[in-house]
Order: sequence, then C-alpha cells, then structure tokens
Amino acid sequence: MNNKGKIYVIGIGPGNLEHMSQRAKDAISESEVIIGYKTYTNLVKELITNKEVIDSGMRKEIERCNLTLDKALEGKVVSIISSGDSGIYGMAGIMHEVVFDRDASVEVEVVPGITASNAAAASLGAPIMHDSCTISLSDLLTDWDLIKKRLECAAMGDFVVSLYNPKSKGRVTQIEEAREIMLKHKKKDTVVGIVKNAKREGENIVITDLEHMLEEDIDMVTMVIIGNEKTYVKNNKMVTPRGYKI
Repeated sequence: MNNKGKIYVIGIGPGNLEHMSQRAKDAISESEVIIGYKTYTNLVKELITNKEVIDSGMRKEIERCNLTLDKALEGKVVSIISSGDSGIYGMAGIMHEVVFDRDASVEVEVVPGITASNAAAASLGAPIMHDSCTISLSDLLTDWDLIKKRLECAAMGDFVVSLYNPKSKGRVTQIEEAREIMLKHKKKDTVVGIVKNAKREGENIVITDLEHMLEEDIDMVTMVIIGNEKTYVKNNKMVTPRGYKI
C-alpha cells in the first residue's frame, strides 16, 4: 500500500453499483479508509467490507473533510464519498477548501459520477438534450432570494431546469414558489418529469405538466425536470428536441 497519503473524492452515482464508474470502484479498492454520510456508505457496502468505514449524519460536511485530511496526513489512502457526482452539490468543493485552508500537501483526486439530473433524464427519455441548468432549492447554504433570482432567469431564458433538493419535511414552500416563478414565463402545459430514486431501488417515474406537478409526491430523493417550450411526450418518453431535421 502506498505510504503517502492521498484523498479520493468519489461520486458513487445514483446508488446502483452498475451505474458507478470503474474508476470509482478502483479508487475505493485502493483506499484504506472510507468516509461518508451513512446513507451513501450503505449504498456501497458491498465494496467496503474490508475497509475502515467512518460514517456520520447530515450537515457534518466540514467535519468529514477535516477527518479525511487527518487520515490522509497519517499516510493513508482515503475515499470520501458523495452520491451522484461529487462536484455537483457534493463534497469536492469543500474538500479542496479544507485542504487549502490547512495548507496541506496532500494529493486530492476527484472521481466523477452520474449526477441525479442525468440519471433522472435517462429514465424519462431525453429531456435535457438542449440548453439546461441545475438549481438547488435548498436554502441552507444559499439565500432564498438569490435562488428565486436564478429561477426567474432560467424561466425567462426558457432553459430546461433540473431542480435538486426540491422539498423536505421542514422545507415545503420552496417548490411551490419555484413553480409560480416558472409559470410567469412558461406555459402551464410545459412538460415536467418527476423521478424518485433515479436509477436505484424503488425508482418511480411520473410525467406531468407545470400546472399539475404539485399533485405528485416530491421529496429530497426526487429530481424534478421542467422542460422548455419544445419539450414533448410520446410513448411515455419526455423528449426535448435538439433541432435535427428528420
């Protein structure tokens, strides 16, 4: 085993091992220590049976990153894991910031994974074939007024919009406000895809429209994809045309 510490920041994808990259599996195999939110470590439990596993609850991201760095500075190869892609609302940014803040000389390699919007899009058909954006509705780290501004701009530009973290037990009005903002600039029959547990056990797919989307069950493991004016549904598939002439 390498006696020089290293940090892998791994995106494990949607949660089903068949959708994890080979590089992610190899990095986990090379690692002595696996650190992550307990839900995520459980998703890869088949790969980490002979590892030191350190898990924790939500909202302890900085603590996990400092612990990851501590272990790496001891000379260990450490993987800190995120679901989806670690560079999209994941651990890659804060891990780099912790290393910078502590002026540590440790190699950090970010291993990409399939993010939730891509996983959900694949299950729906092809809804993000044209210009699109991703917006998180969580206001824990971003001011809600700024999120609303971004929603407004995305709606005005007729982007396909993928909404991350749309609703939680303690945060129920943001998805309602987001829909109202979309309705200011998009037609009420704009196609909306709602996917729960995309590409993992318990997946549920619903295709509806902007007018009726709030009638569906939406929570923190749900991805909401709002189409543009040309997005359509056929054969139970949601498609946003790129513009090719057939």
